[in-house]
Amino acid sequence: MLDLSEYTLVTPTAQVSVARHGWRAKCLQRLIRLDLPVPTTVLLPFEAVRAMAAGALPNPQRIIAEFGPSPLVSVRPSPENPEWGGPSTMLNVGMNDARHAALTETHGAEAADALYLHFVQAYAIHIARLDPDRFSDPLGPDALEAALEAYADETDEPFPQDPARQLSEVMRSMARSWEGPTARLLRQAKGAPAEASLGLIVQGMALGVGPGLSGSGTIQFVDAVTGAPQITGRFRGQHQGRAPHPGADRPARDTLYLTTDKRGLGLQDVAPELFADLVAMGAVCRRRLREEMQIEFAIEDSTLRVIDAVKVPRSSRAAVRIAVALAQDEVISREDAILRVEPRALSELLHPQIDPRVPRDRIARGIAASPGAATGRIVFTATAAQAAAARGEPCILVRRETAPEDIRGMHAAVAVLTERGGMTSHAAVIARGLGLPCIVGASEIRLSSRDRTLTGPDGRVLREGDEITVDGTSGDVLAGAPAMLEPALDDGFRTLLHWADNVRDIGIRANADTPDDARTARMFEAEGIGLCRTEHMFFDEDRLTVMREMIFADTAADRRSSLERLLPMQRADFIALFDIMAGLPVCIRLFDPPLHEFLPHDREGMRELAEALARPLSEIQRRVEALTEFNPMLGLRGVRLGITMPEIYEMQARAIFEATIEARRRGAMIVPEIMIPLVSARREVELVKTRIDAIAAAVRNETGGSFDYKLGVMVETPRAALRAGEIAQHSAFLSFGTNDLTQMTYGLSRDDAGKFMGSYVQQGVYREDPFHTLDDDGVGELLLIGARRGRETRADLTLSICGEHGGNPESIAFCRAAGFDYVSCSPFRVPVARLAAAHFALLDRKVLLDRPVPTGAPR
Repeated sequence: MLDLSEYTLVTPTAQVSVARHGWRAKCLQRLIRLDLPVPTTVLLPFEAVRAMAAGALPNPQRIIAEFGPSPLVSVRPSPENPEWGGPSTMLNVGMNDARHAALTETHGAEAADALYLHFVQAYAIHIARLDPDRFSDPLGPDALEAALEAYADETDEPFPQDPARQLSEVMRSMARSWEGPTARLLRQAKGAPAEASLGLIVQGMALGVGPGLSGSGTIQFVDAVTGAPQITGRFRGQHQGRAPHPGADRPARDTLYLTTDKRGLGLQDVAPELFADLVAMGAVCRRRLREEMQIEFAIEDSTLRVIDAVKVPRSSRAAVRIAVALAQDEVISREDAILRVEPRALSELLHPQIDPRVPRDRIARGIAASPGAATGRIVFTATAAQAAAARGEPCILVRRETAPEDIRGMHAAVAVLTERGGMTSHAAVIARGLGLPCIVGASEIRLSSRDRTLTGPDGRVLREGDEITVDGTSGDVLAGAPAMLEPALDDGFRTLLHWADNVRDIGIRANADTPDDARTARMFEAEGIGLCRTEHMFFDEDRLTVMREMIFADTAADRRSSLERLLPMQRADFIALFDIMAGLPVCIRLFDPPLHEFLPHDREGMRELAEALARPLSEIQRRVEALTEFNPMLGLRGVRLGITMPEIYEMQARAIFEATIEARRRGAMIVPEIMIPLVSARREVELVKTRIDAIAAAVRNETGGSFDYKLGVMVETPRAALRAGEIAQHSAFLSFGTNDLTQMTYGLSRDDAGKFMGSYVQQGVYREDPFHTLDDDGVGELLLIGARRGRETRADLTLSICGEHGGNPESIAFCRAAGFDYVSCSPFRVPVARLAAAHFALLDRKVLLDRPVPTGAPR
């Protein structure tokens, strides 16, 4: 039999630790140190529980003796981490015929019967593992007697009367439950290690029943959803048939509000002194435990007991508000406030969210690819989305998967839903950049473009124009329009990020392609634009036709003629960006995609293009076929286009320089950064640099203006990373485009990888999706090689990443360690990146402070 003499009676000075007794045990000791009225509490360490799970029979005689001659206790789980869960709490252990008789005398037959019946039912179902159907009767005249008879009938012995035996069986059952396969899988899914341990807490019962005011409840002092100061909770009263308040006609058992409420009596009205005590306890916990706590309490005949206290469960927006308020009240430091908010959680504050308190009518589920929620009417084409936007009707673009020609529809929609795709598919990447809620890979739905219908997995059919809600935070597609919470870009949000800016040590820029993107970047206080993808500017209707004219031009002169029509449009784009950024750096990537993306691929689209260009349909078809490549993403695109069709880059360079002069005339001292995409050889940079230098000289001569610019390279091929030393000879900066670099390093298409990536991660082929989290070992080594060789050639070389990884906290940690100057990410990920960078700076500082200082070293 297991000797349980190693138990710990909780006192202010007892040796209690989270690593040996669990988080709840340590929390209870802290409450006792605060002189709160906590019942007698005994702790069993991890090793004792582990031994019981292995089959050792516990001997709890000494434990049960701590609770007096007629013990009545509860047994609670205490894992090392509260997120890991644990077996259910068992109440009223020690209840037997003798205690039932005594309670009948002091508290009345109804209360005594209820307590005994609930214990017998719980013991039979959870400890003896008997059929729940035989122990589910509600309280009635014969319910207790029936339950005791059923127990004896099922086990061939009467219900155990010895409190020590009851406690022994309860502890052993809870220990075995913790080690069961289902429990192991559940907690490992929450991040618990395989060897996670459990402690047990045995605590004297605070019954919450009695002849006077009695009951139990919880109280907290902030709203769990918003974080605003507010007393919330519940109090379930047990009054034994007596009216709790003079003149009130209330049932024997009742639920009271906590505070004075127009809907009914509150605990504050019935027992103002007890309510004041609870408020004072909450203030003490907040100040001394440095946290907003939810207090579980019981009142027995107007005597208050504190059973437990846990950190208030909270939404992301509440977490920010609580952390900032604690720091402003000097309960915690600003650094602690920063570290208490998970960077990724900020995404939920930037967009509308579905109120967690309302019911959900879920149609289907997919991959939550871009956070936020939006309600709109279903449309199935980009054209329909634009038409809905023109009417002022919110719409949700539903596609099998999106393509570059859908960008205009995505701009017009309030959310995007696709049947296919993964976290790095076209829809996901563009939606994150636009700040649109997006769900991809919703394989449960079936789309019919002919009938314009969406069919859910339950057979429900929705048609174009029906209203749905996309929750890009959870991945749920909902019917109708549930209540929403507005974005929480309040003073607390801004304050926290300003504190983060004071400690982070890496720059944060935004990827911004349009004036709207730039305004969003400024709103989130990005330190400039790290990637402006100019090709997105050419998909507007008025420019697309001119772009197609240029593609169909037969000579360089004809191409220049078409591009001259695009020049003022492109110049206006850059002037708008420079005005919005007001002197902050702007890095503009020259034209990158293959030309086929700007051409129609269906017969109807080709016919319309033939009419627009006044050319035969056969010629259009031949040119489309001629531009078709076996692997267009590795074909004629990027710098290869700039060298074979130099007129495109010359037009863009002129537009940038003329916009720079205009911005300077308006007072913004812009030094534009021009980035060459898809470089793999030094000679490519030399050729493009020669032409751009010539355009710069021409613009200076024509305008009489003076300006500087920086030329750099987007490193997105493995060869560019390996030859970075040569490339840096002609580059002021290297910006690693980790999207394409990952594709080329792995030999994977990010648009297709979602079909098998889940299986690969699950089987341990890859630790994470390399398009979602930067691959430190493979792609990361190329970044380190490129950074080192580039700076060996040019010590003042600026280094950055501008792919999707730029907003990923783990990738930011890698870039800090590698000595990069900044990361650039989509505008709506800038707050996440700012906070993540501050986290890593503070954690590094903590490591340095905690590191032992050698004798004689300066402190």
